Amino acid sequence: MTTLLGAWIAAALTLFIFSFLYKDNPFYKFAEHLFVGVSAGYAVVAGVRRVIIPNMVEPVLQGDYIYIVSGIMGFMMLTRIFPKISWISRWAIAFTVGVGSGYSIITYLQSNALDQVQATLLPFNSFNNILMIVGVLTALIYFFFSKEHKGVFGGAAKVGIWFLMVAFGASFGYTVMARISLLIGRCTDLVSFSSRDYAYATPILLLCIVAGFVIAEVRGRKPASEQV
Repeated sequence: MTTLLGAWIAAALTLFIFSFLYKDNPFYKFAEHLFVGVSAGYAVVAGVRRVIIPNMVEPVLQGDYIYIVSGIMGFMMLTRIFPKISWISRWAIAFTVGVGSGYSIITYLQSNALDQVQATLLPFNSFNNILMIVGVLTALIYFFFSKEHKGVFGGAAKVGIWFLMVAFGASFGYTVMARISLLIGRCTDLVSFSSRDYAYATPILLLCIVAGFVIAEVRGRKPASEQV
């Protein structure tokens, strides 16, 4: 019974989202608002269980009272809800931004500067290494605007544009592929839910949605005086 109910709910929400292909409608809005609400609720619960309890409550119970400071700062941030005392949250936000900025500078330099430079220092012993080095150098030349892009320098900048376009295209293609994979998964589930094992959930729900659209269109075309 639980599996059957879950299949009906999954099929209904999937069809509600797909109904936006027709136009904006109450079915889609219901699914959208439900998704946002459930996601927000899950984020709050997960934050309490995975962040607040292990990083504040448990250390305090074990005697590390310094973690009370983080709890106080968290409550200070919540004062943004109340306009009269919202200024208190600025102290906690300023401290968090300052510490986060100082910490992120080190990690940013390590991951996005030093590691990238090290990954580019490759020997000229294979076509892939040469291609990588040429792509990095020409792309950097394209973003060097202190010298006009003419002659050999301009040619190298154009080569850099080609490398950038290929990289952006590959990234976009990977994103589209991931979305298509999700679409195939949902369509596969809808086909599976059309069987007798799931009480023909997909066709029944689809007919209900179509009937709702027909009724809404008929009512929308009637004069206001004829509508009940």
